[in-house]
Amino acid sequence: MITSLQNDRVKLAYGLQNRTGTRRKERKIALEGRRLIADALALGVKPTFVMYQPAKIDYDWLATLQDRGVELLEVSDAVMAHLSDTRQSQGVLAVCALPLPRQPRQPRRALILDSVRDPGNLGTIFRTAAAAGVDVAILSPDCVDPYNPKVLRSGMGAHFRLPIFESDWGEIAAYCQPLTVYAAAGDGDMRYDRADFTAPHAIIIGSEAHGVSRKSRDLAAHTLYIPMASATESLNAALAASVILFEASRQNLTDSPDSL
Repeated sequence: MITSLQNDRVKLAYGLQNRTGTRRKERKIALEGRRLIADALALGVKPTFVMYQPAKIDYDWLATLQDRGVELLEVSDAVMAHLSDTRQSQGVLAVCALPLPRQPRQPRRALILDSVRDPGNLGTIFRTAAAAGVDVAILSPDCVDPYNPKVLRSGMGAHFRLPIFESDWGEIAAYCQPLTVYAAAGDGDMRYDRADFTAPHAIIIGSEAHGVSRKSRDLAAHTLYIPMASATESLNAALAASVILFEASRQNLTDSPDSL
């Protein structure tokens, strides 16, 4: 059993949980909780190693990890408490390689995140985008780290289903040249369900506090608004993204039972 907080594996896991710099340097991420680890395993991800707290682990599930050749490390309660990013730890944490997807050259449906800072919102947006059939998600500068533990948890495996990239505005503009770009804005010039999402397009979702930036507005052919009852405050970024992305999915429905 590992009991020391100075153990090299413990220090690595702690850095991945708490420091963007460590994640970028090591090209690794930490997945906390059985549900998130199981999602990764189902998509073919093999953890570098898994740390577990004996009193909380399901040993039948642990045996499935062992059968896959995953290195298993038993740790003390104090070590797991040190590593956990949640109030009530599930007693298991996996270290995995950072996802390295290929960026689609000719996407039909792209999502651009403009300075989205809230980890829970960003993870929920990733989860929604993956479910709605988005081809790629691109983060502008000033977004929260997409591999922040809270983003990973709220994404619920979307990081392994959806290609995610971080780019500057010059790269984003070049990538979006073949696409019709729409930006979500409360003062938009087009109702969201009037946009033609059957053509190749990109949808920009702005920050929770300030909405889309001037750079987003300059890039967009139209700004989209979601009509709401009077005296209702604007939707947060994740809810606005859900409404618009699933409208785009609806417009692209086919007769196939598996299509969106």
